[in-house]
Parts: sequence; C-alpha cells; structure tokens
Amino acid sequence: MARLQPFVLLALLAATAWAQDKSQPVPSSSRPASRATSISGAGAISEGVYRNPFFGFSYKLPYGWVDRTGEMQVDSPNASNAAKSLLLLAIFERPPEATTAETVNSAVVIAAEHVSSYSGMKTAADYFGPLTELATAKGFQAVEEPRQFSIGSAQLVRGDFTKPRGTSAVLQTSLVILEKGYEVSFTFIGGSPDEISELIEKLSFGAKKPER
Repeated sequence: MARLQPFVLLALLAATAWAQDKSQPVPSSSRPASRATSISGAGAISEGVYRNPFFGFSYKLPYGWVDRTGEMQVDSPNASNAAKSLLLLAIFERPPEATTAETVNSAVVIAAEHVSSYSGMKTAADYFGPLTELATAKGFQAVEEPRQFSIGSAQLVRGDFTKPRGTSAVLQTSLVILEKGYEVSFTFIGGSPDEISELIEKLSFGAKKPER
C-alpha cells in the first residue's frame, strides 16, 4: 500500500502541530479562505453545526471553537486536486498562539481522500497501516489495534494514539469509514479519554445525498 499522501499528512498530523506548538506558522487570516467544492455538497456550517449531505453526517461544533478550515485548505499541497482529497472541517479549541507548554489544544479534523490515492485499499482498516507508521514517526504510540466502532447505524474503524506532552499527554483518536469511493476520516485531539468521548458524541450520521 502506498504511503499517505501529503494532503492526509496535513489533515491528520499538521493539525496536531498547529494546535500544540506555538512555533508552527499560523495561517494568515487575511489570506482568502477557499472551501473546495469539487465534491458535490461538500458541506457547510450553519447555526453551529457542520452538515455534509454528500457523505451523510453532521458535526456539532463546540461553543467558541476556532474554525481554520479555509486556511488549511489554502495551505494544502493538494489544494488544486480537491476531486481526490478534501479537508472538510478543521476546528480548534483556541488559536495556537494561546497554547501553553503544559496544555493540550483540542481539535477536530475531518477529511476525505479518494481511494484511488492509495494502492490496494479495500477496507477502512487498511488505512491504519500507513497512519500508524506515520503517527509513530511523529512521536505517537498506538494504544491498541484498530477496532470496529459504531455511531448509530454507521460502522467505522477506530484507532487511538497517545503522545507525551509535559506532565500530561496528547490523545488522538481517528475514526474511518469508506463512503462513495472515499476514505472519510474523523480525527479528534484532546487531553483525556473523557474529552475525546465528548467530541465523538457530537458526530452523527443520517441520510446521504444521492450520487448523480
């Protein structure tokens, strides 16, 4: 299987760097925020909820969190190839410059990557091979083997990772589902298992928009 593409590296791990490391460059708010629309019905935020009818899910944003989706899309190496890869949502508890050395800046990152970007991907579980390799290279450790995880009637695969940070740790949970030829990943970053659970509870699945 091919290694993760640059876009997925940005979506799943650069988000952690932005959230936790004040030395990382902060995207300029004056740069135009462009949400790609190559995937029909890529989704939008309305009344505090991100809804994506194409993939059939919604996410309720925690109150007061910072939306950095547009900036991260512009900075993505694959920004011009949104038919294959698309950052759907990237939100953070607070701006990176407000992060201290001992605290975890929680985040939620949702991305979609066409399965043609990978060689031999057949199931959502296949995604965790390269992801675990990449996370380990960035200092994370897998908590346990990827496993099945249900949200309503949706069947996903879940993987959990942890990385020491000061006297605490950064926890990262990724949920993956294959939908309409895309690998859709939901990544949650937090400072405790309870916080990760609370963030996951804001995700729900419903009716999908038919393909044309």
